[in-house]
Order: sequence, then C-alpha cells, then structure tokens
Amino acid sequence: MIDAPKNNTQWFWEESGVGVSVHGQFRVATEKSLFAMPETAIGLFPDVGGGYFLPRLQGKLGYFLALTGFRLKGRDVYTAGIATHFVDSEKLGMLKEDLLALKSPSSENIADVLETYHTKSKIDQDKSFILEEHMDKINSWFSANTVEQIIENLQQDGSSFALEQLKVINKMSPTSLKITLRQLMEGSSKTLQEVLTMEYRLSQACMWTVKEVDTIGQRA
Repeated sequence: MIDAPKNNTQWFWEESGVGVSVHGQFRVATEKSLFAMPETAIGLFPDVGGGYFLPRLQGKLGYFLALTGFRLKGRDVYTAGIATHFVDSEKLGMLKEDLLALKSPSSENIADVLETYHTKSKIDQDKSFILEEHMDKINSWFSANTVEQIIENLQQDGSSFALEQLKVINKMSPTSLKITLRQLMEGSSKTLQEVLTMEYRLSQACMWTVKEVDTIGQRA
C-alpha cells in the first residue's frame, strides 16, 4: 500500500481520507479543498501516517494542526505543504484530459502538466496564509515536549489567538492530546513504514479496554 500508486486528490481531506492521498507524490488542492485532522476531539490520534507527515510540515505547524484540529481551506492547503499543486476546480476536467493524453507518463511529465495548471491559477494567489502572522508564536508554543507546557505557553501568551487555541485544546481528549504529541515527536525521526507500524500498535492499545458497545466518540 505504501508503494502503490495514488491518484491526485482534492476536495475534503480528513482522517482516513488524508492517509490515501497525503503520501502520494502529487497532491492537488483547489479552492474547494478542506483539510483537517480532528482526531483529538474524538478520543483517537492522527493515524494513517499522520505521525510521519505532520511533524515534517514547516516549523511546528503539524503539531498545531494535530492537537487543535484546525481546518485549512483552499490555497492554504497548498501553502501549508499538504498539497503539491493548486488548480482551479473548474480546470480539473481539462487537467485530467491532459494527464490521460500523456503517451508515456513519467513523474517529470506529470509534474510539468501540473505545474502548468498551477502557475495559471489566480484564485487567492495574493492571499496570505491564514496562519502566517501566527507562525512564529505557533513554533514557540508547540515546541514544548509536554501538553502541559503547551497549555502553559498559551496561557502565558494571553493573546486572543492564544486563548482561542487554549479553549479548543481544553475541549479535546486529554489522553488523545498526550498520545498525539508523543506520536509526532517519535514519528519525526521514523520512516513511513515505521510510523504506520507504530500507529497500528497505538490503535490496538487505544481500543484494548473499550467494550464492544463503545465507540471512538468518547472523550477519554
């Protein structure tokens, strides 16, 4: 599955939908795309390789997205590094035709076609990344090695954005927050295969004491 070809994807990327797309060589976002990892709100953790790609995003962005479930939309999905290209949704049909028309498609050929559509897209081209003005603080707050320290960092900052994120985190599963932080810290130095193995074991451990009638919707 790791080495299997993945199609270019867009629209909604959440939970398992992320896992079948974000590890692909080419990932296309449009103005209609939405990305989120909401697992800490449902008592789980960002699986499907989240422990691999999230800590590899710029700075501590991945840690922020994983712990808060913050949603990225449209071009921000590309700017964050989650998508490799941004294409206007109305051009997807033409893009598909051009890709299918390649006689001997190679990674280079595909990249050239995608880049052509990417550079022609003007939607939100001059729009700043939604988290741009907060990235320095995000990098500082979420560089802590414990959830408790992250919470303390947010409390000490006291800005409206910090307090907003604090409010969000306080609604999340405390157990999930701790598991997720450790997952990303460990995953930052592991291969994708190693991360997937780790996440499988984590999922089994999380379900170990859950009764058959229970669901992952509990706030641990």
